[in-house]
Amino acid sequence: MSILSLFKLVGCLAMLMYGMKIMSDSLQKMAGSQLRHVLGTMTRNRFTGLLTGAFVTASVQSSTATTVMTVSFVNAGLLTLAQAISVIMGANIGTTCTAWIMSAGFAFNITDMVWPALFIAIILSYSKTHKTIGEFLFGISFMFLGLGTLKANAVDMDLGHNQAILDFFTSTGGWGYGTYLLFLLIGGILTMCVQSSAAVMAITMILCSSGALGIYQGIALVMGENIGTTVTSNLAAMSANPQARRAALAHMLFNVFGVCWVLIVFKYFIDFVCMMVGYDPNAQGADPAILSVVLAAFHTSFNVCNVLILIWFIKPIEKVVCKLIPSKPDSEEDDSRLVFISSGLMQTPELSVYEAQKEISTFGRRVQKMFSLVRELLNTKDEAAFVKLYSRIEKYEGITDNLEIEIAKYLDEVSDAHLSDDTKAKIRAMLRQISELESIGDSCFNLARALNRKIAGKEDFTERQYERITQMFELTENSLTQMNVIFAGRRDTLDANRSFNIENEINNYRNQLRNQNINDVNNHEYSYAIGTMYMDVINECEKLGDYVVNVVEARLGTRQK
Repeated sequence: MSILSLFKLVGCLAMLMYGMKIMSDSLQKMAGSQLRHVLGTMTRNRFTGLLTGAFVTASVQSSTATTVMTVSFVNAGLLTLAQAISVIMGANIGTTCTAWIMSAGFAFNITDMVWPALFIAIILSYSKTHKTIGEFLFGISFMFLGLGTLKANAVDMDLGHNQAILDFFTSTGGWGYGTYLLFLLIGGILTMCVQSSAAVMAITMILCSSGALGIYQGIALVMGENIGTTVTSNLAAMSANPQARRAALAHMLFNVFGVCWVLIVFKYFIDFVCMMVGYDPNAQGADPAILSVVLAAFHTSFNVCNVLILIWFIKPIEKVVCKLIPSKPDSEEDDSRLVFISSGLMQTPELSVYEAQKEISTFGRRVQKMFSLVRELLNTKDEAAFVKLYSRIEKYEGITDNLEIEIAKYLDEVSDAHLSDDTKAKIRAMLRQISELESIGDSCFNLARALNRKIAGKEDFTERQYERITQMFELTENSLTQMNVIFAGRRDTLDANRSFNIENEINNYRNQLRNQNINDVNNHEYSYAIGTMYMDVINECEKLGDYVVNVVEARLGTRQK
């Protein structure tokens, strides 16, 4: 094998992987939000979850994308881990469509259709309304061009008569089960190295269809690819939260179990698949071109049979992964970390934007938690307890600053990718949301500082002032609660009027208390100094309410009338 031939082989694989990525990204752009809605609602039981996972994965041609969406729904509380496991099982079936697409590319000269498709793709790419369709055609054309070039390059290299390759396969062919384990290991390592199970599948099809590799060794490579792709996702999930790691581990356990039982009945199962396809693996002079179909058929049969066995054991699988990866108790340190966008599982910009929105929703819950600490601080009389609680609030103020910076940095990285106009608008809205959420954190800290000044001045509010502040805090809490309700729901089903009404209540109450404060100071019910601190608290709550409305407007794309 010459150096030039090796470079050609690597280039063909790169073209194939690039085409697969472009195709998957464009499919997610075309149907991303609808598929996420399907994934969140059509998982009532293990069977609907299974079908949903298969449908979504076949639609976007990416089991990783489906797994990541599933994990995010688990974290958000929209799916249980058991439902997520059923979706991941379905994703394993849906991803077999890729093998059949490649098999079609090996069955006839697909490159003849690539050039007209590329021409149409370029025309559509310049159209605003059909740009994503153009990207899809461009991606699938590149994928088939990579397959066709890979196939032609393999013919030129004459792999079926390459003595070095044949000697290697012959020398390892007599090891019995050791041979299958070796090729299984090679398949897993190759998949981890190239980060693409599709590329390894293409290599396997090339080797088998050229006659260089036997069907049994080829299928062992495919089995290794099934494990290799789960190792990649587990490594990526190592820095994620427990639910993400559990879902990734369940995916690995699913595939490892499948490989184990297939190895026990290896030849019998392969012979059964060959019989279904109409290929005799022991016949002399059989057409090796059909082996790509055999590999695709095995990939589908393997995953379908595995699902049929394990679909009844979802609860035990859930218990096993929960035992292996226990939950950690909540702490303030956890609140300082990103939950969704720190997992490293994202591969496409459209899904990254969705994960960022989930992170912003978590940010909203954290600022409400910070405000609850301020409410607790108001009623804390013990000086030591007050100092401890004040320090916690101060720490949360630093957390909100860091969260704004980290999310903004992530969105900035995402915005460098090729995005639709709608997604660009979403990113602009998200940047405004995190800015306003950080301002809410600042307001909470300003409230704590106002209460701290009161303690330092050895003065206290009157009982009536406490009652009025508590009432204002109640209204502010309601506004934060409504903001998080809007974060949790679908944008097209929510109404901002509830938030606007609460803000009007806060404004009216602030005006009423401001006038009352002037009268109370004049009537010597309390000193001017304590009246100033009292109004600082009231005015800061009104500011906080304004920031909440700004967040709601950015989230829903509306303006207060």
